Amino acid sequence: MDIKEFNNCLKDKTNKIDINLNDDQVNSFYNYMNLLLDWNEKINLTAITDPEDIILKHFVDSLTINKYIKDANSIIDVGTGAGFPGIPLAILNDNINITLLDSLNKRINFLNDVIEKNDLKNVKTIHSRVEDFGQNKNEREKYDIAVSRAVAPLNVLVEYLLPLVKKGGYCLCMKGPAVSQETEDANKAISMLGGEICRKEKIFLPDSDNERNILIIKKVKETPNKYPRKAGIPAKEPIK
Repeated sequence: MDIKEFNNCLKDKTNKIDINLNDDQVNSFYNYMNLLLDWNEKINLTAITDPEDIILKHFVDSLTINKYIKDANSIIDVGTGAGFPGIPLAILNDNINITLLDSLNKRINFLNDVIEKNDLKNVKTIHSRVEDFGQNKNEREKYDIAVSRAVAPLNVLVEYLLPLVKKGGYCLCMKGPAVSQETEDANKAISMLGGEICRKEKIFLPDSDNERNILIIKKVKETPNKYPRKAGIPAKEPIK
């Protein structure tokens, strides 16, 4: 896909979620897509390789939470993978400091390449398991917002996210159609970890039947020090 066709497609879709991109931002997204496709031939970053699908299911999908981060100074994207939603949010908001956390070093190498070649001065990467990172006293309860897309069931995910968010901050959990059952299963964990569900929004990506759910959890009290538990335990033994 050439830059002109990419520009038209991306702007058409982002306009439908009330986001207006400038030319520099479009160029950054175009570079990002091409780097993603190049690196994907060497390491497994995404099963989505059609440019139009990348625009809709990666870029636009990531930007659906943009309206909820406007007042944030610091965001951490947990289990960022190929950089979603963190890098699209960073391209759009150069005034917000965004940390990308992932446990696989080869993905971190890809992300660092994207950051360097797009001159994203507001983004840094961390190579770590989230359970270890969440017990780091310098990082714990530091962030205004923690975000995550398609990382784990909600009762596991909140044990990853809530310890990183300061009291009064938020977790933005990007989920698919099964969010109601996941929410029911996670109610105890959310409460134990200091969270409170304050909003749930169901959306469809523009011009598609791709359903998405955004669950917003407010941090209302400090998370007990024993959470997150050691690496692997939250997934094996979720709070129930």
